[in-house]
Amino acid sequence: MQRATIWHNPRCSKSRAVLEILRERGIEPVMFNYLAHPPDRQSLRRVAESCGGVRVLVRSSEPLYAELGLDSADDEALLDAMIANPQLINRPVVITRRGARLCRPPEEVVALLD
Repeated sequence: MQRATIWHNPRCSKSRAVLEILRERGIEPVMFNYLAHPPDRQSLRRVAESCGGVRVLVRSSEPLYAELGLDSADDEALLDAMIANPQLINRPVVITRRGARLCRPPEEVVALLD
């Protein structure tokens, strides 16, 4: 069976849709509650690099993004902000042996599956 980890927010429809796609394919992923336990800097950086960069993982639509003035922030400031405020981490992120991907739209997860 293929292994997968999902940075999941059960309140997010996209996150629930990705979970459904994984389960339809017989994959019961490890659920990572990034809101309760934010990833450490090294993990966040590694996943961001696999997804296309730190800015890809930032939820710029969150009001806090504007409040913190993150439009012109560099990668280090963005990482700091996401670690301190995990609601700024975009979701859902799925990690498999093929890499990590921000699955927006949810069908993006298929590219990570065998």
